[in-house]
Amino acid sequence: MKRKTVMLTTIIATLALILIGLLAWSIVGSRGEQPKYAVVSVKNNIEVRDYAPMIVAEVEATGEREEAITKGFSILADYIFGNNKSSSKVAMTAPVTQQESRKLAMTAPVTQQNVDGKWQVRFMMPSNYNLSSLPQPNNAAIQLNEVPSKRFVVIRFSGIPTESVLKKNLEKLQDHIRDEKIKTVTEPTYAFYNPPWTLPPMRRTEIMIEISK
Repeated sequence: MKRKTVMLTTIIATLALILIGLLAWSIVGSRGEQPKYAVVSVKNNIEVRDYAPMIVAEVEATGEREEAITKGFSILADYIFGNNKSSSKVAMTAPVTQQESRKLAMTAPVTQQNVDGKWQVRFMMPSNYNLSSLPQPNNAAIQLNEVPSKRFVVIRFSGIPTESVLKKNLEKLQDHIRDEKIKTVTEPTYAFYNPPWTLPPMRRTEIMIEISK
């Protein structure tokens, strides 16, 4: 009986963490800091973008795509909500001011990339931090990495990002890459800006592939 109670408590705590994370996600998806980039070219809903350097918190997750992003999201949300060496708390609105409490802003989008059958789930960190000033994770699975400036070809779309919708838009992006004879560098990255309850026309989802400059 005691074991069942502990398991139930753990499940409830995990669900609460995910719910809080999704609520934060719903706020920052439209109001929070987002990656900085310059648009190089546009064709229909496909853009070539040059992204500025950024710092990301990332974790590796296994399983089907939706299962993996749920796992990764909850781990990273736990980190920015205060499970770190300095017990820093997340600020739910933007812009965020840096005070003694060292509030850490949540940003959009949440990205996901499949590498060797495993998914890398990432949060972009606020631009007012560097690697030395960011709170260090308590969870050793979380890595803080500095990402240099990169160029991506990106397709943006609205609606519910079901597996069939993602596949359809990935095929459009790949057709564009082939037609334009673009040299790619990485596998596709999926970027999700909104939580599941966002109205379909207001959702923003992107598929990004790094390309050579």
